[in-house]
Amino acid sequence: MKIVKALLPLSLLLLSGCVVGPDYQSPDAALPAKFSAGAKAASDDVTLTPWWEAFHDKKLNGLVAQGMNENLDVQQSIERIMEARANVVLAAAGGLPEINAGASATAQGQDGSYLRNTGRDHSQTKTLTAGGDASWLIDLFGQYRRAKESANASLDAAYADVNVARLAYLSDLTTSYIEARYNQEAYALQQKSLASRRETLKLTNDIKAAGAASNLDVVQAEGLVNTTLAELPGYQTGFHQAANHIATLLGLPATTVTAGLTRGGSQPSPRYNTKIGVPADLIRFRPDIRRAERLLAAQTAQIGVAEAQLYPSLSLSGTIDGSRIIASAATGGLGSWSFGPSLNLPIFNGGRLKANVDIQKSGAQQQYLAWKQTVLNAVEEVENALVALRNNYQTVAALRKVVDSSEEALGLARESYKGGATSLLDVLDAERNLSNSRIALAASIRNLSNNYVALNVAIGGGSRVGDAPAVEVAKK
Repeated sequence: MKIVKALLPLSLLLLSGCVVGPDYQSPDAALPAKFSAGAKAASDDVTLTPWWEAFHDKKLNGLVAQGMNENLDVQQSIERIMEARANVVLAAAGGLPEINAGASATAQGQDGSYLRNTGRDHSQTKTLTAGGDASWLIDLFGQYRRAKESANASLDAAYADVNVARLAYLSDLTTSYIEARYNQEAYALQQKSLASRRETLKLTNDIKAAGAASNLDVVQAEGLVNTTLAELPGYQTGFHQAANHIATLLGLPATTVTAGLTRGGSQPSPRYNTKIGVPADLIRFRPDIRRAERLLAAQTAQIGVAEAQLYPSLSLSGTIDGSRIIASAATGGLGSWSFGPSLNLPIFNGGRLKANVDIQKSGAQQQYLAWKQTVLNAVEEVENALVALRNNYQTVAALRKVVDSSEEALGLARESYKGGATSLLDVLDAERNLSNSRIALAASIRNLSNNYVALNVAIGGGSRVGDAPAVEVAKK
C-alpha cells in the first residue's frame, strides 16, 4: 500500500505529460476575390439546394430521390463511415488500462485394485485457481491522443466522402438522363426529317412521271431517305445505353427503368441561372475539398504519433493470483500479487523511428499539396462551366433562328421545285440544312444542360441533400 501511495503522485505527474508533434492548423489558399463572370458577394449554403429541380422535370426529380441513398457508391461510402467510427474506438483504446481475468479448476486422484482392497482412502486433490492482470501504457508524449485525433479527422473525411459520392451520383444521373432525352429528341427529329424526305421522294417520282425529272433525281432523293434510316438506330442505341446506366446508378439491373423512360419527354433545359458566390465559398461547400482538408489533419496528427515513439514509454502493470487446494488430508489457500512500473528506452533502432517521422512529415506535405490541387481544380471547374454556360445560351438562341430559317428555306425550295424554277438539288440541300440545324439545336440544348449540371456540381450544390438518412444509417 505504501508503494501505491508513493507511485500515485508520480502517475498523475506523468499523465499530464506533453503532446509532441505539430498542432494542426487549417491550410489557406490564395484565391481571387471573384470568378471571372461572377459577383463579389458570398453565396448562401448551396449544399442543400436541389438545383436539378430547375429543369422542371418530375421524372428526373423522382429518379434523383429514388437513388439518393440507394446508389452503390454512396452505400460504400456510408460503410466507410462505420469503419472510421470503429477506428476512433480502436485508437482511443490504446491509451486506456487493460484488465484481463481468468480461472481454472483441476482434480487429481489415484484409483486401482490395490487401493480398493486395502480399504484406504483414495488419494484425491482438487485445485481452484483464479487471477487477473492489468496493464496501462502511460501516454507520456501523447501518442494515443494524437492517434485518436487522427482517427477523428479520418472520420470527418469519411462523412465528407459520402457527400463526394452523392455529388458524383447527382452529376452522373442527371447527365445520363439528359443524354437519354437528347437521343429521344434526336430520334424524333430524324423521324420528322424522314417523313419530309419521303415526301420529297414522292414529289420527285410524280415529277418524273410527268417527264420533268430524271432517274438521277429519284436516286438522289432515295439516297437521302436511306441516309436518314441509317442514322436512326444510333439514337436508339444511345437512349438504351443511357437508360441502362441510370438503372445501374439506382442500384437496379439494366433495363429496369427503360420502360418508364420510353414514353418520352421533352429535353431538360435549365430555367434560371445559378448563384455561384466567390471562390472562397468552394472551401466551405465542396465536399472533396473538405475531405482533403480532413485527411491533411489526420496525416498531421500521425507526425505526433511517430515522434512520440522516439521518447521513453512507461507502463504500469500488476497481477493478482489466488488458489485453493482441497485434498483428502488437508485444505488450504495461497495468494500472490505484484505491481510495478516498467520503462522502455528506444536507444538503438537503426534510424527506423526517425525515418518513420520523416515518412509522416512527407505524407502530410503530400496531403497539403493534394488539398491545394483540389482547391485549384475546383476553381477551374467553376470557371470552365461558367464560360461554357454563357456561350451555350448564345448558341441555343442562334440555332433556334437557324432552324426557323431552314424550315422556311425548305418550303420555298419545294415550291420552286414544283414550279420548275429550281432543281432537286436545292430541295435536297434545304432538307439537309434543316435536319442538321435541328440536330445541332438539340445537341446544343444538351450541352447547355450538361454545363448547368457541371456548374452546380463544381460549386458543391446539393451535396448534402439526403444527408440526414445517410448519417442515421452510419450510426446504427
